[in-house]
Amino acid sequence: MTEKKTDVTALGELLIDFVQSGSGPQGNPVFEANPGGAPANVLAMLAKLGRRCAFLGKVGQDAFGDQLETTVKSLGIDTEGLCRDARIPTTLAIVHTLPGGDREFSFYRKPGADLMLSPEEMAEEKLTGCRIFHFGTLSLTDEPARSATRKAVALAREAGALISFDPNLRLPLWESEEAAKEQILWGMAQADVVKISDNEVSFLTGTEDYPAGAALLKERFPNIRLLNLTMGAEGSQAFYNGLSVFEPALHRGGVIETSGAGDTFGALILHFLLDHDLAALSEADLHQMLRTANTAAYLVTTKRGVIPSLPEEQDIRRLLEETE
Repeated sequence: MTEKKTDVTALGELLIDFVQSGSGPQGNPVFEANPGGAPANVLAMLAKLGRRCAFLGKVGQDAFGDQLETTVKSLGIDTEGLCRDARIPTTLAIVHTLPGGDREFSFYRKPGADLMLSPEEMAEEKLTGCRIFHFGTLSLTDEPARSATRKAVALAREAGALISFDPNLRLPLWESEEAAKEQILWGMAQADVVKISDNEVSFLTGTEDYPAGAALLKERFPNIRLLNLTMGAEGSQAFYNGLSVFEPALHRGGVIETSGAGDTFGALILHFLLDHDLAALSEADLHQMLRTANTAAYLVTTKRGVIPSLPEEQDIRRLLEETE
């Protein structure tokens, strides 16, 4: 078998998250332009961990697009598959932080450049040459990005890549809840590995018993070999080969906002799987995997923004040792 040149290729949104960072002299909120986008966040964390990563997507031919391309390149992520759109501007998101650190999003994306990626524009060699392909549902909301995503999944699977999926539910971006559910379920049916949050489980199954709902989804989609449920301050749970393993969240104080926590968690899961055989995980492996991912996710919540706030590997290791 030909050696894969890339550990993880991701496709999807690369955008600017405007995060409130105080108030101006007249009392008006001041927002900081932070690079973001769930698939890009996952790759940024993996790149910090030394993984070879490639991004497929589109930004505008504007100042925000320049900022994003510069940021991604500075992290060592392959940007040969990053396209620029001269007509449609870079997608923007306003992040409203709620008490306790949770957040709500307002998007400027009707359309945004990330939706304009077409199947013909994709750098296919980044899909056929990767060990893991990762995607979410924001690239499935509209055409032509939906067709590009579906083609990417098919190419990566045909080349033998592990398929990773994050539902990443953002209802304001969908025409209807039914449309969102249809595309999320399509993504679930393609994936070997899924990272799903408690609210997404509730959306898909109608139950507030999140572990029970996650178990139902795992049963419904036998193609999913590993399903990881995140439950915010409660912790996370892995469903794998008849096993259900729970690890509590880290509570050390200092949480500012939770943007990027799920993406960081997901990146650490993929980092773990690159070193372990998905067909032969033990219960101890699953505990180690979740504990490490929980720790990294906690660290990113102690700063504002996502990519600039991603933890260093030594900081993750140090905190793991302190909390043993």
